[in-house]
Order: sequence, then C-alpha cells, then structure tokens
Amino acid sequence: MKRLLVPLTAASLSAATLALPANAAPDWVQDPLAPKAAEAYSNAYFWLDANGAALKKATQYNIDAKDVQKLVSTSAKAPDGKPGSASPTGTTPAVAKTKAVNLPKTIGKVFFLDSGGNYRWCSATSVQARNRNLVATAGHCVYERGKDVFRKWVFVPGYYQGKAPFGVYAGAYAFTSYDLDTYDDYDGDFAFVAVHNGFALPNDKKVSFKEFQEWRGDKWVKPVEISPVEYAKCVLTLGNCWSEGADTPADKVGPDYPGAVLEKVEVGKKEYDAARTGKGNGFKFGAPETLPVTQLEHAAYKGLGEKGVDKLGNYSITHYYTQKWVKPGTSRKFYMAEYVIGIAKDLGRLGDIVGGQGVAWNQPMGQTVTAFGYPSAPHPDGDKAFTGVTPKWCAGKTGTKTYQVNTFRVETHQVLKCSMTPGADGGPWLMKYDNNKRTGYVNGVTSMFHDQDGNGRIDFISSAYFDGETADVYNKAQYAATKSIVGPNGEMMQ
Repeated sequence: MKRLLVPLTAASLSAATLALPANAAPDWVQDPLAPKAAEAYSNAYFWLDANGAALKKATQYNIDAKDVQKLVSTSAKAPDGKPGSASPTGTTPAVAKTKAVNLPKTIGKVFFLDSGGNYRWCSATSVQARNRNLVATAGHCVYERGKDVFRKWVFVPGYYQGKAPFGVYAGAYAFTSYDLDTYDDYDGDFAFVAVHNGFALPNDKKVSFKEFQEWRGDKWVKPVEISPVEYAKCVLTLGNCWSEGADTPADKVGPDYPGAVLEKVEVGKKEYDAARTGKGNGFKFGAPETLPVTQLEHAAYKGLGEKGVDKLGNYSITHYYTQKWVKPGTSRKFYMAEYVIGIAKDLGRLGDIVGGQGVAWNQPMGQTVTAFGYPSAPHPDGDKAFTGVTPKWCAGKTGTKTYQVNTFRVETHQVLKCSMTPGADGGPWLMKYDNNKRTGYVNGVTSMFHDQDGNGRIDFISSAYFDGETADVYNKAQYAATKSIVGPNGEMMQ
C-alpha cells in the first residue's frame, strides 16, 4: 500500500496538539491500513473465510531469521523526560494465586500479507487507549523495511489453531516512530495500531439466487444431493440443478427425449455468450456463477472460468455453463445449488472484549518484566523448540545497560535473557505484571533475537527502549477513531 507520511487529520486532533516547532520533524507517523469499513470488512473476511483457512496457512514473519546479531553493551540509555505510564484496563477477573504464569487475555497474533503475497503473523497485545481500540506490536510487523504497510492487517486476540475466540480486528491506522519510517532505524521498532470493532462469522443463511447476487458479504454455493423426482421438477423450471455420472456420446439426446436428464457443462465466456437461451444441447445453463476464492486459489486456477479481483482486493472466479441432455441412467446422482450467505456479527471494541495492558515509558533500566509471544522459528542450529501454536513467556530483569547492534541501525536496545525465537516478534514486555489480574505495563516489544554465546541457540531478545518518543506515538494513536464494519443485518458497511 502506498505510504502517506502525514500526521493525524484535523478532525482527530486539535490545532494546538498538532503544533510543531519551526523546521522540526515529527517524532511520529500515521499511515492508513484500512480506514474504510468496506475494506476492513473485506480484510477480516479474508482471514475468516473457509473456517479460517488463511489463518492456518500463515507462517511466522521475521525479515532475517538466520541473521542473528551479537550485542555490544554501551552506556545506559538516558530517559528523555519524566517517567510516565497509562494504567491497564481488564475484563479478566482476578483468579486464585498460583505459581504458574497466567497468560493475559490481551495477547494474540497479528496477520498480514507481505510484499510477496505470503501469509504471515507476529505476536502482539491489546493496550489501554481512550477509544479502547489499540494494539501494540513490533514496527517490522506492520511496516515492511520501515516503508510500506502490510496488506490485510488484522489482530486476533487469543488465537489458537485457526480459531478467533474473541473475533478478528481489522487494522485502520498504524502509528510508528519517524526514525523507523524514514531511516529503518530499529531503535524505533514498535508500532501502535488502531483497529475497528471485532468481526465474527458465526451464522449462515440459505437465500435465493437474487439475494445471493446482491449480498455484499461472505457467500458460497453448496451442492445438495436431491432425488430424481426433485430433479425432474427442477428441470421443468430450468433451476440450477444438474446430474453427474458416466455417459457416452450415444447417450446424448434432445430435451424432448422421455426422461431426458439435464447436465451442465462448463465452457468459456465466449462460448457461453454465443449460446442461445431456452432448452437444448449447447444452450445457456442459467446465469454465470461468481464464486469468492482465496488469493492462492485464484493464482492456481487454470480452468475455463474467468478470474477477477475487485477494488477491495477480493478474488473471484466466474463460471459459465451450457446444457447437455442425456438418456436417463440408474447410476446418476442429482444435485441442486443451495445459495448460502455468511451473517457477520459486530463484537464491539477490542478493549471492551479483552481489556488492554498499560503502557510505560522513560522507566529506569533493570526492570523486572514478563515477555510473552508465539515463538515458532528454529534456533540458528536448526533445533525447533517451539511450534507457534501456543503463547510462551520469559521473565527476568532487563539489562542495566543498553546494547548496540550494527545491523538495522540499533544503538539503544534494552535486552532480556530469553530463548524465544522469531514468531515472538511484537510480543509485549510487561513490567509490574500482576499474575492474578493478568495485567501489567508494556515497557517494550520483542524486536530482535540474539545468540550471545555463539552456541547456535537464541539466548537474548531485545526491544526498543520506550522513551518520550514512544509516549508521543502512543498518545497520538489514542486519538484515532474507528468504527463497526458490520451493518445491522450482518452485511458489509460502506
């Protein structure tokens, strides 16, 4: 998607808030992901379609999973202002005390398409915001090489094996640091994303062909086997029914043959347009059928149908059929098309459903944090210790010094001893984590992975230091207004 290097609109922030010193560059950048409801609906549907097939295909994203950096300590990072924080909000009630770490309800995965069209995911968390609609993750899980935003970006809290228990939240606007955007500087490798209301596809409904054509949301055609009697009635009205079974050229007859069976034969658009209407071999068989497909199915399709993609990025294939009349046979099966639409459901704001972690900045080094994420990639030596299916955690004190990494312009990362591998990118580092309330303060997000002792195993992870610039980006993101993307009847909003 083409980048728009602009601050927030005047409708979102007052002129006083937008005021900057003369010739000063802003510390933050806002970019559109899918601000319009129709595009956001399309993005959410893309991932939930076919029982979450796209979600299951996704793999962890890491731009250089094999290029593991070593850390070089430098002088401690000096805060650029007073320490500050925003308190968490939660919907999970306190639980009995336990020695085990209770996983936060706020964490999940973000899903997106990279520039190669690959289905990818990172880790992320919901954070407290005035509009209860904000997600925190790594900047490289939103911006590819710090430049273009990824396509079809969504957040799925509590994700597990293709399931979205709390719904899918389509990204509307992304906010990151000016340095990441301009220089691909990983000292600013964080992002806050404002998301629309949650989206779910819990119900389906059988409708007429006309309703099917007019429906703007999820829809599909379901073949239903019928009896020969039902089939005969359907043929009389030239309904969308057909038969399947072996036949030879000698079986081909006209429509007036006693008990003649109508079959449909797929043809190309040119042949279909040239065919006559009415009853007869080679005549049109009903109206063309346009079916939604995934991007991979669209690319792989080699049949006679016509491939299409609309302005929202929805892929489809239109099929054309003509009639074929054959002698009745006992081995045939008969089918009728059942038109089905998916009734979407608005789940409300993210923070109202799963709560939001607090955010902290300009904190002293050496904080005790609990880091969460979905590690998946193997260690540099090839050992695959994690599956990415369930979230994992590490706990400890962050390094008392900041660390420099030559690649990605890193100079001031904070570090944590931890063996999580890529896939945990974007996962939150929670300071003052309350194991009973399952809340804390995001004081970092996993950015990079390090093999400090050179044994082929990840032993440290690092994060940008959350300072006043982070606070500035976070505070601007809080003003982004989002909306429901589902209409009152479960249809796509415009």
